[in-house]
Amino acid sequence: MRNRFDEQLFEMNRELIEMGAMCEEAIASAVKALTTGDIALAKRVKDTSGFIDQKERDIESRCMKLLLHQQPVARDLRAISAALKMITDMERIGDQAEDIAEIVISIGNHTMDGLEIIEQMARQTVKMVTDSVDAFVKKDVELAQEVIRRDDIVDSYFLKVKYDIINLVSENPADGGFALDLLMISKYFERIGDHATNIAEWVIYSVTGMHKEA
Repeated sequence: MRNRFDEQLFEMNRELIEMGAMCEEAIASAVKALTTGDIALAKRVKDTSGFIDQKERDIESRCMKLLLHQQPVARDLRAISAALKMITDMERIGDQAEDIAEIVISIGNHTMDGLEIIEQMARQTVKMVTDSVDAFVKKDVELAQEVIRRDDIVDSYFLKVKYDIINLVSENPADGGFALDLLMISKYFERIGDHATNIAEWVIYSVTGMHKEA
C-alpha cells in the first residue's frame, strides 16, 4: 500500500514540475514577445496558459485521490497541501503571462525606448519563478528563501517603472494610452513575483512544516 502511495506522490511531484516548466515557458514567451514585438509568439502564450489550466485540474484531482483513498502521514499531508496551494499560484502566473501577451498584441509594434527597466523587471520575475520551481524539485529551503528576498527587488522595479511612466506621459501626453499599457504590464510582472514568493513559501512549508503567516 505504501509503495503505491509513494508512486502517486512521485507522479504528483512530476506533474508539479511539468506545470512549473509550462509557467516558465509562458512568462519567457510573453517577455520575448514584449521586447521583440512578436505578435505570433504572444498569441501562442494563450495556448500555453490553457495547458497550465488543464494541468492544475489534473494535479488537483490527483491530490484529492491521495487524500481520500490513502492514509497520508503528517509529512505527506504537508506535501499534498503545499501542492494544492502551489498549483493555484502557478495557474495565476499562467493567467498573468497571458494578460501580458494580450497587451503586447494590442500595442503592436509600439517601441519601448527608454523603458528598459521593464525588461529588467521581467528577467527578475522569470528567475524568481524558475528558482521557486527548482527549490521545490531540490527541496532547497535556502533557494526558496532567496526567491522570497528577491521579491523586494521586483517591488522596487515596479516603483521605478511608475516614475518612468509619469515622465513619459509628461513629455508625450499623446502616449498616455501606451503608458497605461506599460503600467499594467509591469503590474502583472509584480504579481507574478508575488506568486513566485508564495510558491517558495509553500516549498519551505513542505520541507520544514513551517509557513509564514499572512
